[in-house]
Amino acid sequence: MVDAEETTRRKGHYFGTEINEKWWKRYRKDKMFARGTGEYWYDTDALFFRRYLTDDPMIIRFGDVKEIKTGKWHAGQWAGGRQIIKMIWRKEGLTLSSGFLLSRSRSETERIKRELTDNINKAASGPM
Repeated sequence: MVDAEETTRRKGHYFGTEINEKWWKRYRKDKMFARGTGEYWYDTDALFFRRYLTDDPMIIRFGDVKEIKTGKWHAGQWAGGRQIIKMIWRKEGLTLSSGFLLSRSRSETERIKRELTDNINKAASGPM
């Protein structure tokens, strides 16, 4: 059986997770230390990113996300001029910033950012 996100998985790159947006302070728990390429998908509740050669995806719940930014650097790595989506979120009392390259296209990155922002706003407003 194929679930809904199976059909919407796309290739991406995970740059790492910073603590307090400091590139030299990397979050090391919950499979978030290792950088790398993989696949991502999202639904109305969370962003999922599974690095290749791993079984379980990282999960960032939209209810924990405070803001989304973009930039060309994250966790000490440069994206070759492409836009990195940076999700600023809270976990265990820490402010974390996880960086992802989700598209090589600037317009596609902006579209994904808008969709993620819409899901974050819906999660923040709670159930209707």
